[in-house]
Parts: sequence; C-alpha cells; structure tokens
Amino acid sequence: MPENPLAGFGVTFTDMFKKRLTEQYPEYKKPTAPRFHGRHQLNRHPDGLEKCVGCELCAWACPADAIYVEGADNTDEERYSPGERYGSVYQINYLRCILCGLCVEACPTRALTMTNEYELADATRESLIYTKEELLAGLEEGMVESPHAIYPGMTEQDYYRGLVTEAAPGTERQPARGQGEQAPAEGGHTA
Repeated sequence: MPENPLAGFGVTFTDMFKKRLTEQYPEYKKPTAPRFHGRHQLNRHPDGLEKCVGCELCAWACPADAIYVEGADNTDEERYSPGERYGSVYQINYLRCILCGLCVEACPTRALTMTNEYELADATRESLIYTKEELLAGLEEGMVESPHAIYPGMTEQDYYRGLVTEAAPGTERQPARGQGEQAPAEGGHTA
C-alpha cells in the first residue's frame, strides 16, 4: 500500500488543466504533406484522352503485386489514348497496396499519380479493389469523354510534348465532374 493514497489524485488534478492533445478527426483533418502517398489517380490529357497506354510497367514495378493491367489496341473508331494501346482493364487492390509509389516512378507517360486521399477503409473486401472508372481523374471543363479522335493535325508525340491543351474544336464538351463521379444515364434521372 502506498504511503499517501491521495498522491495519485494530485497527478490527475494537475493533468486536468493541461492543454488537450486530442485531434478532432474526422471533423477537422490535418493537411497532408505535398508529396504524401495516398490513393492513386489515372490522369488524362487536356482533351480528355487517357494518359495510360497499357504498358503494364506499373504492375511489374509493384512489390506487393497489387496492380492488374490489361492493355488493348486503340482503333480509329474507338480511341482512348493517343498511343497505339490503352489500359482496357486497370485495377489496384488496396488490400495489398503498400502505397510506396514505385508504380508512379515506373510510369513512362505520367499517367499514374498519387493523391492526398488516405481514407481507404471500407466495409467489404471487394470495394477496396479500385477499377479504372474509380481511378480515372474527373473531367475538367472543356474535356471530352473518351473514346474520341486525336486532336486534328497532332501526333502521339505532340501529346507527350504538351502541345495539346484542349479538346478539338467542334467536339461535344463535357461539364466538369469530380473524380470517380459517373455521367448520368441517358433518359434517367439524377439524385
């Protein structure tokens, strides 16, 4: 038995007046560092074509084997990227991903980047396998949803040099949509 049983209350009493260290998460989120490794994003060119050419280098670089890519050939009728190929199937399994960023370094077209989003918890295992539609960056104002033709008079190399800055004149522009946000179905309603 301690000599003075009230000595413990003294510590409690002094701690009552100290500044609290509790963070008010999730109401107030701390800003992340500029180079924070969060959820991945598949980027687009300024006209809306996808930057991913389906080369699968990101999948080969992944030490956790969390990325699955299937490449397919572009056609003149359906063009998803300015190159010969595009990533027809793109999945990242966040149950395996260690957010190391090696896939981003391996990407030759800078199609894959990491965002500051870090809240990846979910109720089911299936919902943590992100598909291409969930990973694609949202359409910005003036972009056109792919597939569509290459900007007239430009080549594949012009896209990688940054010479294409907007969608081709006369193409149907899309309103800006957020990341992972789907277009409303034709004839349907939006909530």
